[in-house]
Amino acid sequence: MSTATHEETLGFQTEVKQLLKLMIHSLYSNREIFLRELISNGADACDKLRYAALDNDALYEGDSELRIEIEHDGEAGTVTVRDNGIGMSRDEVIQNLGTIARSGTAEFLQQLSGEQQKDAKLIGQFGVGFYSGFIVADEVTVRTRKAGSDKASGVEWRSKGEGEFSVADIEREAHGTEIVLHLKGDAQEFADDFRLRSLVRKYSDHIEVPVRLPKVETAKDDDGKEIEGSEVTTWETVNEATALWARPKGEISDEEYQAFYKHVAHDFSDPLTWSHNKVEGKLEYTSLLYVPGRAPFDLYERDGARGVKLYVQRVFIMDDAEQFLPLYLRFIKGVVDTKDLSLNVSRELLQQDPQVDKIKSALTKRGLDMLKKLAKDAEAYQTFWNTFGTVLKEGPAEDFANREKIAGLLRFATTHTDSATQDQSLADYVSRMKEGQEKIYYIVADSFKAAKSSPHLEIFRKKGIEVLLLSDRIDEWLMSHLSEFEGKAFVDVAKGELDLGEVENEEEKQAQEETAKAKEALVKRVQEALGEAVQEVKVTHRLTDSPACVVLPEHEMGFQMRRIMEAAGQTLPEVKPILELNPEHPLVARLEGAEGDAFGDLAHILFDQAIIAEGGQLEDPAAYVKRLNALLTA
Repeated sequence: MSTATHEETLGFQTEVKQLLKLMIHSLYSNREIFLRELISNGADACDKLRYAALDNDALYEGDSELRIEIEHDGEAGTVTVRDNGIGMSRDEVIQNLGTIARSGTAEFLQQLSGEQQKDAKLIGQFGVGFYSGFIVADEVTVRTRKAGSDKASGVEWRSKGEGEFSVADIEREAHGTEIVLHLKGDAQEFADDFRLRSLVRKYSDHIEVPVRLPKVETAKDDDGKEIEGSEVTTWETVNEATALWARPKGEISDEEYQAFYKHVAHDFSDPLTWSHNKVEGKLEYTSLLYVPGRAPFDLYERDGARGVKLYVQRVFIMDDAEQFLPLYLRFIKGVVDTKDLSLNVSRELLQQDPQVDKIKSALTKRGLDMLKKLAKDAEAYQTFWNTFGTVLKEGPAEDFANREKIAGLLRFATTHTDSATQDQSLADYVSRMKEGQEKIYYIVADSFKAAKSSPHLEIFRKKGIEVLLLSDRIDEWLMSHLSEFEGKAFVDVAKGELDLGEVENEEEKQAQEETAKAKEALVKRVQEALGEAVQEVKVTHRLTDSPACVVLPEHEMGFQMRRIMEAAGQTLPEVKPILELNPEHPLVARLEGAEGDAFGDLAHILFDQAIIAEGGQLEDPAAYVKRLNALLTA
């Protein structure tokens, strides 16, 4: 190696400085994970070289036996992790080791609190990668060369994990990357052969690339005695070094499955569940899918990186093959290895390949079956739902063929428990339906509290009929794509005519008709007083405690969705609501006896109050206040 040339000192990106500072202090108790992270990076680099060499075998430079080597020097206090993978150019070194170029970084840093235990979980959720080396090292040296470049294109990167790093050009014989960790005084335990071997077996046994450590062997004479001075150092593979997904399920322990998940997802925590499946016949592929226990920071960025790792005949092709799962299952991680695609497949070709559609259909079913199985464990499924439920709600609109399956996996808050926790399934709801009830009733509001206290629920509470309480921003859109479940139609209780079916007897229906006829004159007067503000006025039997409520036509967009779309800058046509009056309420009785301006004021007050109860905005709040004050002082 020649003397370093063209050396420059650069500053870390602000986010890297913050991340390094927090990692070094918050991950103290988890510091052994540094080796797992560096080995994973080395394995990825080997995968990328293997893929690139499909088109250009010369990239191997005569060294096609991909591997990761780990050395330690107790006297110098160093640990070296080396791979002969793809390597990096000078620009790539600066980009990859000086910045964090991933979405969600700002949100991630905002959530860090300085509390060790909490931050350790968050950092693990974000994925620490290369920077984990600074957990145990007070200085890190990286030497690398991009495969296929000349030997003078080597790069050396150095940093003490503070505000800056240096980059210099060097000569480097081997392609790939070598990371030298200069261990801190309290981390010298890692410069130990037994410790390193145990960590490789603990965290990286599943890595397909051989992970090797040096082993000193001494020759022996015919009597079995060691021959002095005959020591020879050889490299010994410590990990299993076979593709975990290619091994029979019966040979793989839960611990191995969990370790592999942490490798592919770059996550500290265990997955909630997984499914390992091999398909043979017209279509041949192996899949290993996981449901994480934590959400990535870019979960709601539908254009962000997502998908499974794709291998063709165990050759790595790409990291985020999004074509194999629908968007609403984008939280699923894992591996797909198939024999039915070309080794030179690209993202564009994947979109056009009919085999991909078949695999996607099968993996979608596999993913939904995984969730159905997980749902048998109420606590584990609740963890999943609290984390990914909003994403799964995108499913019915995107996947018509699996709508019923997805609906069975949805969870809701309902009037059955009056709890804001979304933990009730549609099957639970159907099992509790009243005798004669043929429909599934729901209400959509801006918040759980608003949904729970809506006037529209009054008749349902009186009759003991359960109602789904929906308050997520996506809920109205969700329900517009769910027409029924197990043959039971969904009905929004705040839209259209109220029909409780056979839950109401004939006497009740007859009484309602008689009341409506008796109040025809009142309804006409209110209609005239409100004019163009309403589509219609009528008496109702849906209220027991409130004097009035507003109802939208059955097929109109709801108040919640209108507010969301208007906030996004959408211009929507005006919709006039229907005002329904409770003929049994004292205020309605007072309205009936009022005359002149007093009648008009009270009619407007009842209408405005009904709008407010729905979470709506009044067109003229000052007029409402003036009328209310006049009523109170009369």
